[in-house]
Amino acid sequence: MTLHTKLTVIPGIATIDSVQLSSELDGSNGHNRAIGNRPQITANTDSDAIRVWLARYLDTKTTFDSYRKEAERLLLWSVIELGKPLSSLSHEDFLVYQRFLANPQPAERWIMIQRKVARDDSKWRPFAGPLSPTSQRQLILNGMFSWLVNAGYLAGNPLSLSRNRQRKAKPRVTRFLDEDLWKEVKLTIESMPRETNREREHYQRVRWLFSLLYITGMRVSEVTQNTMGGFFSRKDKNSESRWWLEITGKGDKTRIVPATNELMLELGRYRREMGLSLNPIEGESTPLLLPIGGKQRAMTRSALHLILKQIFNLTAKRLQERGPDFIAQAARLEAASAHWMRHTAGSNMTSGDMDIRHVRDNLGHESIATTNNYLHSEDDKRHQDTEEHHRLDW
Repeated sequence: MTLHTKLTVIPGIATIDSVQLSSELDGSNGHNRAIGNRPQITANTDSDAIRVWLARYLDTKTTFDSYRKEAERLLLWSVIELGKPLSSLSHEDFLVYQRFLANPQPAERWIMIQRKVARDDSKWRPFAGPLSPTSQRQLILNGMFSWLVNAGYLAGNPLSLSRNRQRKAKPRVTRFLDEDLWKEVKLTIESMPRETNREREHYQRVRWLFSLLYITGMRVSEVTQNTMGGFFSRKDKNSESRWWLEITGKGDKTRIVPATNELMLELGRYRREMGLSLNPIEGESTPLLLPIGGKQRAMTRSALHLILKQIFNLTAKRLQERGPDFIAQAARLEAASAHWMRHTAGSNMTSGDMDIRHVRDNLGHESIATTNNYLHSEDDKRHQDTEEHHRLDW
């Protein structure tokens, strides 16, 4: 594992990778280094300390990439813009850094001209553009500094002095497909061509993907990171065999979700199309979703996002053709993203008689308060009460 710190800057300033940082910049003599303590890690430079911190997330690529990005940006900014090591940053420096995140300048040094540039490409930059206020909060960096303090590498965490704003209650989830829009999406899928082998395979893959996301409430990242070997069957207290799917998800946490009879039928359809046995074998390495052609490799998150977006856009176009009365529904589908399917699953689970605790466990929420955000029935009841008891009576 390496902490990539490649950054091509304006002429006259070398890349960090091409320069041997002096002791004034590498953190070995940082002003905030812990002195007199017995460190729990062997790192003696800032980049090495960050590598040790990141090593804890190697098994979760999404988290690792996100955390590396945050640490990398700060390290580069500290060395290039301030001319000081990360382990010398003060509370005041982070106030300046927060303003920098809102407008990374100079742009030619910090912002990529085009997206999806490889990290070893000379056009790569740490930012795609200014960060939103939410992304400027530096929560990941706060966690990193706290860990480095506990590890005995730093004397204190300058971010701990930041003003802690009271967390606002999250509003009800609104980015989901209601029953009518979900029916329209299914109609689009069922209208897909399937005359050729390739068309039929694509149709079965799309139908399986939407079925999997809707029944389980999985995140797209969880679809790419788990395999069909996660399906297993066990008997309940009535000796009835029930299928489950074991998922390793966000935060490297594992949960099991019910694989309903409907879902197992859809899985069988998809596996039959791919030339596989009807039911998976526990421990099987086959990815949950396969590329066209049956190659035994997992698809990327971007590929799954593209499939979902195409279906949403096709459905929106079909609704637009029905006339002005369907423009609002079409616009909603055009705005839909992959995560809407998780919200759709959670919203539907809570709309009936399912125990809220079961919904929480299916979705992998730590707190039932998060699951409560899907309880639209409470809002519907509030609307009905307002309608009946709070009237204008002109």
